[in-house]
Amino acid sequence: MILVVAATEREAAGANGAVAIVCGVGPVEAAAATAAGIAVHRPAAVLHVGIAGARRDCGIVAPTLVIGSEAVYSDLTYDLAKRSVAATPELLAAARRALPDASVLPIGTSGQVGGGGLDIEAMEGFGVLRAAELAGVPAVEVRAIANEIEEADRSVWRFEEAFDAIAAATPRLLEEIELCVS
Repeated sequence: MILVVAATEREAAGANGAVAIVCGVGPVEAAAATAAGIAVHRPAAVLHVGIAGARRDCGIVAPTLVIGSEAVYSDLTYDLAKRSVAATPELLAAARRALPDASVLPIGTSGQVGGGGLDIEAMEGFGVLRAAELAGVPAVEVRAIANEIEEADRSVWRFEEAFDAIAAATPRLLEEIELCVS
């Protein structure tokens, strides 16, 4: 069984009957909910899906899909604790097969918009992947770009297109991941 983790119901919409949990927004909520979900469901893998922002000058625009090569905790500026978790190689390969046109890049996790220094930024990935890593469960993060990080006017963010893109991608991801964990 694959556990789908998303911050909101809209991001989880593509799970289509798979076991999915809505973890809430932010890295702390994501880590806690993922750990609880893993304890209850005992999944073979975790698929974290959602929307994200991209830096204006990186060339990635909404609603492009991005597969996380790693999740980087951008809010932690000192090396006092682990700052990144790589996607499980087998799941990364499965995601690439499912989404051959998606970019593969590190995704920053920050509790604030614009808080990280990476080209792609979201708010939960490190929490989800770290909880999975600590539980010994393979995991990967996949995002649909909704906005330019620098754009403060949320009325121009492309939420609907990003939600639709991640919902359409999730069944393909689940199918490929299922093949590599069964």
